[in-house]
Amino acid sequence: MPRKNRVWYPGAIYHIVSRGNRQGHLFRDNRDYTFYLEILKKIKEECNYSLLSYCLMTNHIHLQIKTEKDPIWKIMHRINLFYARYFNYKYDLKGHVFQGRYHSKVIEDDFYNIGVSRYIHLNPVEASIVENADEYNRSSYPIYLAQKDSELVETDHILNFFENNCNLYKKFVESNEINKELDKEIKLEIDL
Repeated sequence: MPRKNRVWYPGAIYHIVSRGNRQGHLFRDNRDYTFYLEILKKIKEECNYSLLSYCLMTNHIHLQIKTEKDPIWKIMHRINLFYARYFNYKYDLKGHVFQGRYHSKVIEDDFYNIGVSRYIHLNPVEASIVENADEYNRSSYPIYLAQKDSELVETDHILNFFENNCNLYKKFVESNEINKELDKEIKLEIDL
């Protein structure tokens, strides 16, 4: 049975999740994380997409991507292919690095868009890896808080909803009571 085509149009924004095969690790050391970010940067230059937020967890990846001229399938194919080749070569492995096809959800509403950014940045807190989201340096959250520079992440798209104020965005992300229903909806979409 053929795969269903992914929805794409120029300017489409997606929440992408890629998982390690058999829930295995995608990143085994710091160089793996760094190399993945280098791939994102290289493919961004080739495919002209905007990376709105990201979080690299040990066994899965969250990306929030706005496409421009290339469809999401082309962008993700290149990212996952380059990383899988690197990972298999480095660790002398064969076979799939990623578990099946990546999950993607088109984001067509501003509230859902900022909710996805929040969800991505809180992922390490929800996984009990860190107590506070800004302690996790493998996400774009420190970039949003102006703690770290980046040519990779374009924060304006999300921060414009917060008057370009990092503190307002931080309050939105770290408030325990804000958008719990939206968080459940996003998690449900990913778990399907």
